[in-house]
Amino acid sequence: MAGPDSGAEFQALLEAFTRTLRRLGQVGYPDDASRLAARAWSAIRHRNPAEAQRINGTMHYLARLPSITEQQKENFMSQEDIQLDVRSEIPARRHELIFETYHGLSDGNAFVLVNDHDPKPLYYQFEAEHTGQFSWDYLEEGPETWRVRIGRVAP
Repeated sequence: MAGPDSGAEFQALLEAFTRTLRRLGQVGYPDDASRLAARAWSAIRHRNPAEAQRINGTMHYLARLPSITEQQKENFMSQEDIQLDVRSEIPARRHELIFETYHGLSDGNAFVLVNDHDPKPLYYQFEAEHTGQFSWDYLEEGPETWRVRIGRVAP
């Protein structure tokens, strides 16, 4: 018996899911929609990379929507943090490099991601796969350059 992750049924489910996520974001809950999207992305990214990329696109759409509650954070950057500038990388390679860099960190260390757009969708992917194990601090928020300090939380 085929599961819902094959063929037309899966495509229909994915279409309904992404439409629902977009609508949830449009009514003021893009963070909640992005968390759901990131969980789905995490669940299917190895078995269905093309569909995971579609969900990733939905998260990028959601990142541009205003949130009902957004708080400004005071951030700092340690001089010891390495810089990972992904602006010259092709989009398909960026997240791979970022996750590789994160996995190479020792507990308590961090790196600074430099990007040409708000990496908010990436935040939700981190949250889906590394809940409670990472820190995320915006250091610069556009309009042309975003800098985010991403750390590995010490246990």
